[in-house]
Amino acid sequence: MATILAIESSCDETSASICKDGKILSNIIATQAVHEKYGGVVPELASRAHQQNIIPVVVEAILAAKVSKKDIEAVAFTRGPGLLGSLLVGTSFAKGFALALNVPLIEINHMHAHILAHFIDDPKPAFPFLCLTVSGGHTQIILVKDYFDIEIVGETTDDAAGEAFDKTAKILGLPYPGGPLVDKQARLGNPHAFNFPEPQIPGLNFSFSGLKTSILYFVRDHKKLDPDFVQNNMTDICASVQYRIVTILLNKLKKAAKQYNISHVAIAGGVSANSGLRDLLTETAAKENWQIYIPAFEYCTDNAAMIAIAGYYKYIHGDFVGQDVSPLARMDF
Repeated sequence: MATILAIESSCDETSASICKDGKILSNIIATQAVHEKYGGVVPELASRAHQQNIIPVVVEAILAAKVSKKDIEAVAFTRGPGLLGSLLVGTSFAKGFALALNVPLIEINHMHAHILAHFIDDPKPAFPFLCLTVSGGHTQIILVKDYFDIEIVGETTDDAAGEAFDKTAKILGLPYPGGPLVDKQARLGNPHAFNFPEPQIPGLNFSFSGLKTSILYFVRDHKKLDPDFVQNNMTDICASVQYRIVTILLNKLKKAAKQYNISHVAIAGGVSANSGLRDLLTETAAKENWQIYIPAFEYCTDNAAMIAIAGYYKYIHGDFVGQDVSPLARMDF
């Protein structure tokens, strides 16, 4: 079959992976701590960090996989969507590496790769299935009919669920990245302590801008009465916010499952690492008689293993691109 080197550099994670015949041999990720003091990802700093990290990460991935550069038969890379400067680093490296070895290039859509991450380990989803893809930049319900036959049936009309988590953390004074910290606090709190509104959006689409505003006003009004309100109620606030975000996601997912008569359901993307989402999905699956697929934690956030497995299926189909390929900040399936 094939030994594939995969590169992921869409945001602030530099990652490289080696896949051989559909099996992941290594998955190396370098994170960027430089953004913490700014409270969010700074695109220029991200691209510079990718330039520093990409060669060491690729070398480590090759060594960890116990293969040689000469064994690599194709290079897969994230073409988009993402930060253009970050994507440019990964794309340029992939093109240069492939050219030097005279092997084909495989472009990968980052969000498509999140879905195909479910085919790294067993059990693998059966077609067709629904995939709730949730991250800092995307919130989508995807109808997956085949590896390459996918349809977005619902998506956010404004902000993503991951962005709502991060914004909540900022309102509460938690450091960046805030989403995992909200999750950590939520585990200790009462999810029914405070009631936040659920947006009434028709169809299968989402909206989180109104929820973010209600959280902002909720904290502002309570702090007027008690300056220590957030400090004294941190765990309950986080638990209540997390419960509302998760129920918004799962209520739409239930609606989609009924509409398309599908019982195989998956989650993907950075927010799929959230414990509240995982727990409530498991509860919902028991009630709805779903077969669910939850990725391993290392395949939830941005990583090259998902790029590698997507590259593997594209390699089988002979789906390659030329050296004239360029990254795309926005990229449709």
